[in-house]
Amino acid sequence: MKGDFILSTGDIIIVITIIIGIILGGLYWLNKKATKKMGDHQDMIERAKQTTTIFVIDKKKAKITEVNMPKMVTEQMPKIYKFLKLYFVQAKIGPQILTLMCDKRVFNAIQVKKNVKVELAGIYIVSVVGMKSEKELKEIKKAKKEKEKEAKKENKKNSSK
Repeated sequence: MKGDFILSTGDIIIVITIIIGIILGGLYWLNKKATKKMGDHQDMIERAKQTTTIFVIDKKKAKITEVNMPKMVTEQMPKIYKFLKLYFVQAKIGPQILTLMCDKRVFNAIQVKKNVKVELAGIYIVSVVGMKSEKELKEIKKAKKEKEKEAKKENKKNSSK
């Protein structure tokens, strides 16, 4: 049978290895491109940020279509963000009430019905001034847990006497 083409196990493994290599190369290239883009955005944010005091009215996690954002902003957002839930803060800045965007760590640090000093870059809250870093927050939580354990031990000693 001259016309039959049969692949051996070794040939199949080589083809699969080549396909996986191409996929990994493509993912590496996309990651490199995204990292460069993110660096450019971070530079732009660092140049544009200003320190401002805001009064936080409300905060919520919602889709951009469900929040009162300017039409121009919703049109410029990448399509993927129209389906994802993002973090929004409704705040009063001077006489204006605006809806601002932020990331999760800033969202968790902001308290409702309080004046907060933040760094703004357009409608994006970059950080809260005086906010503790992740490492400091973990140390505080750890110390708090140890204190609670000691308090429970003291309560057990006092109750047993």
